[in-house]
Amino acid sequence: MTAGYSEKQGAFPHFTRNGSRMAYFRKLKTGWRAEVQRKGVRASQVFQTKAEATAWAAKEEAGILAGARAEWPLKTVSDAFRRYEIEVSRTKRGGHAEALRFGAVMRDFPELADKLLHAVTPADIAAWRDERLRHVCASSVVREAAQLRNVWTVASREWGWCGDSPWAKVKLPRKAHARTRRTHWTEVRRLVRHMGYVTGEAPTTPMQEVAWCYLLAQHTAMRAGEVRTLRRSTVDLKRRVVTLHTHKTVEREGVRFVPVTRKAARLLAVLDAQAHALKRDGYFTLSDQSLDVLFRKARDRLLLKDLHFHDSRADCLTRLSKRVDVLTLAKISGHRDLNQLLDAYYRTTAAEIAEKL
Repeated sequence: MTAGYSEKQGAFPHFTRNGSRMAYFRKLKTGWRAEVQRKGVRASQVFQTKAEATAWAAKEEAGILAGARAEWPLKTVSDAFRRYEIEVSRTKRGGHAEALRFGAVMRDFPELADKLLHAVTPADIAAWRDERLRHVCASSVVREAAQLRNVWTVASREWGWCGDSPWAKVKLPRKAHARTRRTHWTEVRRLVRHMGYVTGEAPTTPMQEVAWCYLLAQHTAMRAGEVRTLRRSTVDLKRRVVTLHTHKTVEREGVRFVPVTRKAARLLAVLDAQAHALKRDGYFTLSDQSLDVLFRKARDRLLLKDLHFHDSRADCLTRLSKRVDVLTLAKISGHRDLNQLLDAYYRTTAAEIAEKL
């Protein structure tokens, strides 16, 4: 008998008709652990009853043997993650974030990561979903699931590593309701003053750059990453138009042109003059990570609850909605889905609408 498995330890081997070992079943306080090891592949799982453990072991062994017969290659979920990261994620702007998510799954769910890709069941996916919901919100689970689900899609259609995706039979949680947080002008003033912003004076420190980024976001409705990468070569102050060669939906929409207000143009003029004097093209020296960290630090020091940098986009679009029609507003924000624009970024209160009536 293999070392580590003995009847004294409570492990009971089952054998096939030809006498080969099929699986081990170990009695635990919480149920029965089934352990399968065939063709160099090992898998285990805990069930409440021995009957459930036996059924699972038989199905798991069949999946392993199917891979051994070359029906599906013996590729694990980790193998799929690594190949997807190299061939797909690295072609995306958000590839680094996807790589981090893959690493988190392999670290926090080792049994799922070590399982053969074609042997993963809807029950395995549901277990991952339920565990993640204990730690993060439903919207985060939906975003993570979209990335992981595509791994099975690509593996099935392009690599031939598995059959039908188990994700089709798993019910995912609903996204959380859109944010309704509005930023009062006094909060904006407190925040930028705390960061060292002085009207008309160009930023000289990283924290001051964060203040300028935030003010520009408040007056242009651009995302943090779009504001941070502004440069002289992409800003036309005479026409008050910003050209974005890189943005969130560049793969679908291509280059985006953003019209800006006169207030935003005055802010950009100060930065343009500074960049010209320093003989550089970019307005800011911040990285995405430092921008996020410094903003959170200033916000927390001022005890501004539930305030996100991205709320500035909704603040600006809500103000602009009083001056332009919805199609023009969508042109400014870059939204192709008007429902998303109205549901997530148009944050006019019922009291404000009542005043207009």
